[in-house]
Amino acid sequence: MTSPSTAFANQQNLVPSDGELYLLQGFYPQSVADNYLQSLLRTLAWQTEQIHLYGRWLLVPRLMAWYGDPGADYRYSGVDHPALPWTSELQTLRTEVQAACQTPFNSVLANLYRDGRDSRGCHADNEKELGENPLIASLSFGETRLLRLRHPRSHTTLDLRLSHGDLLVMAGELQHHWRHELPKTRQAKQARINLTFRRVLSTPISPARSAMR
Repeated sequence: MTSPSTAFANQQNLVPSDGELYLLQGFYPQSVADNYLQSLLRTLAWQTEQIHLYGRWLLVPRLMAWYGDPGADYRYSGVDHPALPWTSELQTLRTEVQAACQTPFNSVLANLYRDGRDSRGCHADNEKELGENPLIASLSFGETRLLRLRHPRSHTTLDLRLSHGDLLVMAGELQHHWRHELPKTRQAKQARINLTFRRVLSTPISPARSAMR
C-alpha cells in the first residue's frame, strides 16, 4: 500500500495541519458521471435508517446502503450493517478509485441526499473498525453540496463544494483532529449520491448485537 503523500504528490493538501485532504475535481467527466448517477439511483438498495442518539431512535435525514466483501460489516451510530454483495458498477468504481488512491478498499457506504433538507451531522470517521489512520475516498455524483470541515482545537473551518464527478480523499491523522458535515440548505437542490470507499477491519456481527435494533 502506497502512503497517501506519495499517491497524491501532485495534489495540494487542503488542510493546514493534522491530516491530509485532497480534492480531484472532475475525476469522472460529466457524461460518465451522468450515467453513474442515473444507474446508482435505480440499482442500489436504498433504505431509510435510524440512529440511536440521546437515548432514542431517530430517522436519518438521507437514504443509505452498505456494500462490501464478505465479513466487511460495519457498526456506527448504534446500528449494525452487514455488507451487501458488490454490484457490477460498484466493483468498477472501486477498481478505478483504488488505482487512483493506490489503496485497497473492501467496502463502500452509499448516501443519497434527496434534496437540500437531507444532511449529515458533524462527525469524524473514527470508528475502531476503520483502523488507526484510515484513508477514505469519497465520490460525488449529482447536485453540488457544501462539505464543511471543522478543527475543534484551533476553531478553523474549511468549506468545500463537492460537485458531480469529484473525488475527495481523507487520509493521515485527519479523522483524529477534524470533523466534517454536510449541512442542510434552503436552496433548491436535486439528488446527490456520495460513495465513501473504505477498508473495514473485519468484526463479525453477533446475533445479540444484531437484535439490538
